[in-house]
Amino acid sequence: MILLLMLSIIIIIISNIIMLLSLIISKKSFKDREKCSPFECGFDPKSSARNPFSLHFFLITVIFLIFDVEIALIFPMIYSFKMTNLIIWSKTSIFFIFMLLIGIYHEWNQNMLNWTN
Repeated sequence: MILLLMLSIIIIIISNIIMLLSLIISKKSFKDREKCSPFECGFDPKSSARNPFSLHFFLITVIFLIFDVEIALIFPMIYSFKMTNLIIWSKTSIFFIFMLLIGIYHEWNQNMLNWTN
């Protein structure tokens, strides 16, 4: 029991020494305070939450999420190439990529890909 208590005290002392050393050695300055503050959606976290929201920023975020999910769907298609018939796999792949191209074309026609709106 005494050994366990001594080991606990030693561990606490060592961890406190390491934390103190990291505090002393770290090079934080007043200028770095802005870098450490959270940045969400272009808003200052200390300002009002009722500021108007940029719709264009939202649309670009949705486009990113859609294509991110589509990339996650393409990886299993590559893996399934070994297990399925080449004709069925190629028809499915072409249909999937065709749907992606239709989506890109629609977004391009709606000027959702331009930042200068």
